[in-house]
Amino acid sequence: MTNALTLPLNVSLGSIDDYMAGISRLPRLEAEEERALAVRFREDGDLDAARKLVMANLRFVAHVARGYMGYGLPLSDLIQEGNIGLMKAVKRFDPEVGVRLVSFAVHWIKAEIHEYIIQNWRIVKVATTKAQRKLFFNLRKYKNRLGWLNSEEAHTIAEELDVDVATVYEMEGRLSSHDMAFDASDDSEDGEKDLAAPVHYLKKSNADPAELLEESDWEENEQSRLISAIETLDDRSRDIVKSRWLSEEKLTLHDLAARYNVSAERIRQLESSAMKRIKLSMAA
Repeated sequence: MTNALTLPLNVSLGSIDDYMAGISRLPRLEAEEERALAVRFREDGDLDAARKLVMANLRFVAHVARGYMGYGLPLSDLIQEGNIGLMKAVKRFDPEVGVRLVSFAVHWIKAEIHEYIIQNWRIVKVATTKAQRKLFFNLRKYKNRLGWLNSEEAHTIAEELDVDVATVYEMEGRLSSHDMAFDASDDSEDGEKDLAAPVHYLKKSNADPAELLEESDWEENEQSRLISAIETLDDRSRDIVKSRWLSEEKLTLHDLAARYNVSAERIRQLESSAMKRIKLSMAA
């Protein structure tokens, strides 16, 4: 069984109202019929039986999804996520336990809807830990007034939900905050810039892509010109420059003097002359 849900031909997908009307016409299952279908799917892998179990409970998913409309997310998306939860429940449903599918499935339906809401309620995910998730869906109904929680209320909530008081205050702050566009418009009604927009205080002066590309091209060009300039030197001068400046283990003037059987002062003169020719070549 997959997450793809194929509806009967008499159920229109044109709008959420059409969908709700369509699933309301789907027949309900009696307990014995539901159990027989569940046995067929569990023992024989009958996908048609699983599909009938799903279809018969779509109206319940819609009912649960309606309870989460206060989060500002499309009802159609909430229902879709709930349907996925229903299908997961059908896959795990054991008809021998003696409970109706709808009682077993409610956990899976809500779990999928909860995850969707947490992932999409804000640009940045507001709840990641188990305690934060618990507070996300319970904090608002525990608040007795529109203002911030007082100490007594925060401790009561923490005790009833078995979470830390600090987590209660943290989630209250997250739930009370609002998303802000990174590059909010600079033009307000009074003509002044919106300095609260993150673009004004998070921007890095060296993070402009055009400037970074230009700098990279310049460095590559300089390196290429340096290599070309060194290649114009005679063999001894080139070896001196590379040994003195470009090798991992740089040699001293005396090391090179011993190699070429000349004085250290002569090596210094050759090095100085080579460096001047390199500069002139790169400046040309």
